[in-house]
Amino acid sequence: MPERAVHIGVRNLTMAYGDRVLMRGLDFDIRRGDVFFIIGGSGCGKTTLLRHLVGLNEPARGEVWYGDVNFTAASDEERERIQRRFGILFQRGALWSSMTLAENVGLPLEQFTPLAPAEIDEAATLKLSLVGLRGFEDYFPSEISGGMQKRAGLARAMALDPEVLFLDEPSAGLDPVTSRLLDDLIVSLRDSLGATVVIVSHELPSIFAIADDCVFLDTDLRTISARGNPRRLLESPPNENIRRFLTRGRVDGGTGEAP
Repeated sequence: MPERAVHIGVRNLTMAYGDRVLMRGLDFDIRRGDVFFIIGGSGCGKTTLLRHLVGLNEPARGEVWYGDVNFTAASDEERERIQRRFGILFQRGALWSSMTLAENVGLPLEQFTPLAPAEIDEAATLKLSLVGLRGFEDYFPSEISGGMQKRAGLARAMALDPEVLFLDEPSAGLDPVTSRLLDDLIVSLRDSLGATVVIVSHELPSIFAIADDCVFLDTDLRTISARGNPRRLLESPPNENIRRFLTRGRVDGGTGEAP
């Protein structure tokens, strides 16, 4: 099977807040169609890296590439063109509380497409049905569970049929059963949309269940200290920090079967 093309390239990226360097020398590729995880302990900069990938933060140095386009150095018009191909699920869903689920999902279509209101309603219903929320179009976020809010946020992220889905801690705060159902949904949506999925997470069950590839942000070294499929990293950890991260919570602390 031929190697998939590189969709996103990160080149010698340094993330900093003023003089405080968070991570330096980040260099990795994300292949088209992969479910790619950014992993690491709390405060290592996972969400900050995601914000750099989507253009919400600017690097202190280095570049982010989409295909053969230097996103970091691109004009505002070119960056906006690339960003139109993104779908983003923020950590807490970020749904508008005063809008119904259908209105939340339809908002990007209203803003960025010439679709008529009836067509927007139809598209919103379709996206909600894809995440198992058909029949909840007229509900407000406060009227549904946290897991359902995450799925509604995912439906909105898919509204414009994105090429890349960015998901920030999609399983955070969910019970194990709901979390696993969301993992299965993410893979199903990746397959149906043909999208690349980039996920920030520290949840081991999700990481082992659906990741094709990952990078580990090491707070001690302030750079990437491990890269690859997490199951293979568990079998042969390249350093003690990634071993501890991938085996945390296990009684024997060994490197046997993944959770």
